[in-house]
Order: sequence, then structure tokens, then C-alpha cells
Amino acid sequence: MTKIKNIISRQILDSRGFPTIETDVILENNIIGRASVPSGASTGKHEACELRDGGKKYIGKSVLKAVNNVNGEIFDALTGCDTTDQVSIDNILIKLDGTKNKSRLGANAILSVSLAVADASANYYNIPLYKYLGGTSDFKLPTPMFNIINGGAHANNKLSFQEFMIIPVNNKKFSECLRKSAEVFHTLKTILHKQGFSTSVGDEGGFAPDLNSEEEALDLISLAIKKSGYNLTKDFVFALDIASTEFYSKNKYKLISEKKPFSSLEFSSFIKKLCKKYPIVSIEDPMAEDDWKGWSELTNSIGSSVQIVGDDLFVTNINRLNQGISENSANAILIKLNQIGTLTETINCIELAKANKFETIISHRSGETENTFISDLSVGLNCGQIKAGSLSRSERIAKFNQLLRIEENFISNKTLKNNRFF
Repeated sequence: MTKIKNIISRQILDSRGFPTIETDVILENNIIGRASVPSGASTGKHEACELRDGGKKYIGKSVLKAVNNVNGEIFDALTGCDTTDQVSIDNILIKLDGTKNKSRLGANAILSVSLAVADASANYYNIPLYKYLGGTSDFKLPTPMFNIINGGAHANNKLSFQEFMIIPVNNKKFSECLRKSAEVFHTLKTILHKQGFSTSVGDEGGFAPDLNSEEEALDLISLAIKKSGYNLTKDFVFALDIASTEFYSKNKYKLISEKKPFSSLEFSSFIKKLCKKYPIVSIEDPMAEDDWKGWSELTNSIGSSVQIVGDDLFVTNINRLNQGISENSANAILIKLNQIGTLTETINCIELAKANKFETIISHRSGETENTFISDLSVGLNCGQIKAGSLSRSERIAKFNQLLRIEENFISNKTLKNNRFF
């Protein structure tokens, strides 16, 4: 009864109003699994290929080719397969595509099926998705990282850094993290309004004020934490997504707020100064995606006290992660399902990271859907941290609300997973 009877894919819209793909996997007893796939604005060149149609429809971003690949070739290959054999199904999908970056069928097409297969199996057994994915009784809730000021590719302002995040610390429950962070978010909105800044939000739900420097953003967040009745370091610490590939060119890093471009070593020094001035405990993509030497220098310098997170560097790819492990290029990895294209490859990457004492962070994308798969994935695999955006926009809040449900209804041990950096 866990065999696939039908697969139906369709084109829907993501949080930016662009098309994406959603797929239903239907079992012989008519149980349905469903999944939709997000899309990134700031993407690494080593990511798996997101298949788009080109042409005039939806400004070239239609995904009907990917939809047709699912409804045709993928359906033919998977009909009758057992959804509980996730590894076998994902291997069929990988071999069927036959390219290194899933460019023939599209990583978006393949991932929509891979995730829907897992959802169908969980529904068949009538168990929560996180439990189906994890299969252990010792689940922990992740600590959330909230992106409350947007810059870079996610906003139209002078900030080169892409995300300015707060991390609530010294809490026993996820719900405490969420409440305290929401209070800071709304306090920040009041402060921005009083100082004459826009309180409109960027792609990931954080505010996008037209600030003049990265330090100004950190100072405003520090003020919001204080005015919310909390203490910096004791109650909240900072995380940054620098997304440095976006402003790296000709071996130089050029910030809008700085007059002169930085060499790799100079930019590393700039980052270290920020870490001394502010309680920054996590930095994502501090160096460009192929500046391996710069990554190793920074990790060797401050990696004992700061989480150095590879996103564009690793793109959830086990081969690039292996290189990073051997070169000590980071100590943490951001996990994005659509960077690699199947659930099995994602899990393999997480397991390799954990085996080498890398911290793991499950992440959304800037173009999201209402799908909450990443919430269950973060719990099921005990990843310890999750990035799902800010405290506005329903496609972000959906992920946090799912974690509230998991905490309330399913987790007997409701404490958060420990992290060595905060």
C-alpha cells in the first residue's frame, strides 16, 4: 500500500510572486504526500540547476518544463515504487537525470518529488513528518536565527551584508525564543519609525531601512534589544549572513559603506574587528564561494569562538564539504534542500557534517512557499539551528508555527539542542 499510484505536479507561485513547482505523490490507497520547492535570490554558482522555461511568460521564470518532466518521465520511472525506500527512489531520480547538477530534469522537479515521497510515507504511517525522518525518541527543538534587518540581494538599500540576525540564548523552550524575538522585532519597528526610516520589509521579512553602514544596523538592533528589556550577550547574540560572493570581484571585497575595496586578508581583519565590537557568534559566507584560502585563514583565527558557516561555499554538496573539512575552511554548514536536489543527498551531507563536528543549520530560501518541511527536518535530524527568515510574512511564520506545534504536541523533552558557540 506504500507503492506510488500517481504523481501530479503543478506550477504555483512562491513568496516573491514567481512560479515554482509543487508535486503530489499519491499512493495505492489514495494517501497523498505533497511538497513545494523554494528558490533563492542569492545563489551560489555550484548549486544544482533550477530549471526555468525562459521566454516571455512570467518574465522567463515559468517552470512548466520542470512540471512536465515530473508528470511525464519521472512519473513513468517511479510508478509502482515503494515510497518507504527513499534512498532507492532518490537514486532512480539522480540516474534518470544523468547530469552532475541535475540540469536535464531540473533540481526543482526532482526535489519536489523526493520530498513528496517522504511526506506520503509519513502520512501512510500516520506519524509526524519529523518522526518519520528521524526515527529516534530523543528529539530536540532547534534554536532559531531571526533575520530582522535585510540588506544585499534581499533589499534595496546601502547595506552590503545580506542578513542581520538575532539569536535568542539561555532559553529552555522554542516558544520562549519566539516570544522574546518577536518583542525585539516589534520594538525595532518602533525605533525605525521614530527615526524616520522605512519599516517596509525585504524578501525574508526583515526590515530594509536605508542605513549607511553595517555598524549602524547592529547599533539599531542593540538598541531594540535593550528597549525590549533584554541584555545583549545574556539574552541575545548576533549572527550575520555576509553573502560576500555578491560583492566580490577581481579578488577584492567592495562594501558600499567603505571607500576602498578589501583584499581577502583585509576583509578578514574587518570581520574580526566587528566580532570584537559586537557579540557576533555566527557568520555565514564571510568569504566568497571560491576563496578557499580566505575561509581557512578566518576559521583558523576565530573559529574556536565564532561559528563560521558555509552556504555558497558548500551548497549542501558532500564533495565540497569534504574539501572544506580537509582544509579547515569552516566549522558549520547551512543546509538548503534545493541546493542539492534530493532528500537523501541532503541527509548524507548532514551526517558527514556531524561526523566531523560541524554545526548544522537548516535554512529556507528568499523565495519561499507555505511548505513547512524544513521545520520537521530540523527536528527530525536534530540539526540544532534553523533559519526561516524574520517575524513577518506568512511563508516565514509558517515554519515557526510548525515548530510550535511540534513542541506542544509531540516533544516530551522540550529543551533546545545544545550548541558550542552559544
